[in-house]
Amino acid sequence: VQLQASGGGLVQPEGSLRLSCAASIRTGINYAMGWFRRARGKEREFVAGLSWSGYSTNYANSVKGRFTISRDNAKNMMYLQMNSLKSEDTAVYYCAAGTRGFTSRPDQYDYWGQGTLVTVSS
Repeated sequence: VQLQASGGGLVQPEGSLRLSCAASIRTGINYAMGWFRRARGKEREFVAGLSWSGYSTNYANSVKGRFTISRDNAKNMMYLQMNSLKSEDTAVYYCAAGTRGFTSRPDQYDYWGQGTLVTVSS
């Protein structure tokens, strides 16, 4: 499994950005997926998770109501729509995939993308 995140960039506070994660997934295996982020000088933290079907989601409290995670299994793509961005959302965002559910624990994910930088600044 290979994951590639894209869509990061510079955005002003209260702006929006959509991240994408392209996945090469082995057929016959249902992967949950998630987004994590790491800000400079901080630990990696969970952002959002999504079941294989896409019907079940999980969000960090800090992004709930502002971010939306989704996936298109036909295209092997996952997305993170980020609205009302704040300076504290500045971080490198990573997509991840695993077979142990859309948990907030990074050690439950088996595959990771390379990360895409999101900078929220005026």
